[in-house]
Amino acid sequence: MAVKLNKKAFDHAKSLIRDNKVVIDTRDDWSEHAPSTQDENKFLDKNGSAEYSKWFLGVDDEHPEGQKGRYKFPYGDFKKIHRCAVISGESRASQYDHDDIRQALGDLLERLNEQ
Repeated sequence: MAVKLNKKAFDHAKSLIRDNKVVIDTRDDWSEHAPSTQDENKFLDKNGSAEYSKWFLGVDDEHPEGQKGRYKFPYGDFKKIHRCAVISGESRASQYDHDDIRQALGDLLERLNEQ
C-alpha cells in the first residue's frame, strides 16, 4: 500500500483549527463521532471527490481517483475536526509506518491541544 500525506487535507485541517471548527473530545469518542458509511456516501454524492478527499490525511495511490478506498485517515465529520480522530489516526499511522501522516497528525494534535 502506497499511502502518502494528502497536503490539501492537512491544509484544510489547519484552517478548521484556525477557524475554531473543532471538537475537543477523547480518543475513545471516535467510534461514536465518525461519520457513518451513509453519511460518507451522501457527502461524496453532494460534494464530489475533491471535497471528500479534504477530510482524509492519507491518499492510497493503489486505488483510482474518486474511489472511497483511496482516502485514509479521516480526521473529522465533514463539518469539524475531531481530536479523537486525530489521536486515533496518529496511533494507526505510527503502527503502519506512515511517518509523514503521523507527523502531520501530531502537528494537528498539538494545535488542538492549544485550543
